Amino acid sequence: MNKHKRIIANQELDVTVNAPIRTSEVFARCITQNCKGWPIITDNASGEILCGSCGRVLEERSLETVSSHWLDPTDYLTKKNSGAVNSLAMFDMNMSTVMSKRDSTGKSLSRTVKNDFYRLNILNTRSTVASKSKTLRSALLFLNMLQMKLGIPDSIVENAAHMYRKAVRAKMTIGRKSKNIMCACIYASCKQCGIPRSILEIAIVSNIGKKEIARTYRSLVDRLDLSINPFSSREFLSRIANEAKISEKSRRDAIEIIYAMEKAGITQGKNPKGLASASLYLACVLNAEKITQAEIAKASGITSTTIRTRYYDLKKFYLETIDLQQD
Repeated sequence: MNKHKRIIANQELDVTVNAPIRTSEVFARCITQNCKGWPIITDNASGEILCGSCGRVLEERSLETVSSHWLDPTDYLTKKNSGAVNSLAMFDMNMSTVMSKRDSTGKSLSRTVKNDFYRLNILNTRSTVASKSKTLRSALLFLNMLQMKLGIPDSIVENAAHMYRKAVRAKMTIGRKSKNIMCACIYASCKQCGIPRSILEIAIVSNIGKKEIARTYRSLVDRLDLSINPFSSREFLSRIANEAKISEKSRRDAIEIIYAMEKAGITQGKNPKGLASASLYLACVLNAEKITQAEIAKASGITSTTIRTRYYDLKKFYLETIDLQQD
């Protein structure tokens, strides 16, 4: 290789190595020029986060996001503990600063060191009580309360916390209450992950109006450009059947009825809970199971009038399907 080629090769290497890599605030994401930015590959052995599109290393020493488990005390002594799991549902992402008045050996600190740590503690407290930090902390505490009352898994909570942080960066909290945005994030996260929770349930638990949550949810979907599929009536069947103590045969018949209606395209624009309740009632009638509309309405939270209206539609559709099959 001659001198000119060597100089050109060195320049190309310098551009490739020293190119700036920008990442998002919460999750590592390569947004360099001519790069798709996905998928992101995490190597737990080396602690590196790579871009699956261009192959660049986004983080060399990433935080461990998997908790350590030991089978016996020997493993506990031989393996290093990395601490608790990193979580977006916590205000400081589980990286809080704790200052003690004693050293590693348990001895009390000297007066000079105590004064230095006292000053550092004051600065740490001032940095965590800013207005934005206060709002984020109260919103995430409210999220933990909703998790306990709604009985939703940790994956939904993590997704809702991530969505709320994105809403904060998009300045959606200006002019809106943080609790309303958090309720909308939980509802959107439940719809994305297929966990059946209605706006009415979230409104009752959070003591916030249903219309306010629905209005904030529409703004959240529009601002963050979320892709969310509507709930299916089959997702509510098991909960309503368990509350009303309906037999397994009636449950399976109700699932078949809903599947036939979805295939025919009749379920569009209708309340999925109402369709699930009406299909369960129709299945109980076909199997001669003594379950009243009032019992199903109490188990599902839907009025008897709605169940009766949907029941007549399902009955008409079921009879027409049987006539077509016989012909």
